[in-house]
Amino acid sequence: MALEALKEALPAYAKDLKLNLSSLERETAMTQQQAWGTWLASALATGVPAVIEAVAAEARQKLEPAAYDAAKTAAALMGMNNIYYRFVHLASAGDYKTMPARLRMNAIANPGVDKADFELWSIAVSAINGCGMCIDSHEKVLREHGVEPAAIQLAVRIAAVVHATARTLAGEAMAENAA
Repeated sequence: MALEALKEALPAYAKDLKLNLSSLERETAMTQQQAWGTWLASALATGVPAVIEAVAAEARQKLEPAAYDAAKTAAALMGMNNIYYRFVHLASAGDYKTMPARLRMNAIANPGVDKADFELWSIAVSAINGCGMCIDSHEKVLREHGVEPAAIQLAVRIAAVVHATARTLAGEAMAENAA
């Protein structure tokens, strides 16, 4: 199991991350597709190869090809949208809020999987990328689709732990190279 290797790679001081990775694998607030799509989209959002490889190996075994690709699509589109909409939200000038984004994002309308699943993956990546405007937008759509708050929170918890794991492993690798 690739996630086990990822846990083993974490240093002793990151014991809580190991425990959180284990407990998140056992959560039941989402379907398997929702959960593993969230894991995959979150891993891709970190940009850390070891984390991406480990999570992708697990996700390939647990997701149908269409869901696997849709999770990757969510990570790619949110990588773009989170930057743009974070800028719109943070810019002092109000002009940008009324201008069309003019960014192609057709897959959001037709992601190839259940819309709620795609939105869960999008909110996880948006949380990692720190785009409040996108978080609000995806959370609203999830609520409209009847997704329970516990599932939404779980998506963000997965994102938080995957992100922290990636940061820790990347930091350890850099410290090791400096030594």
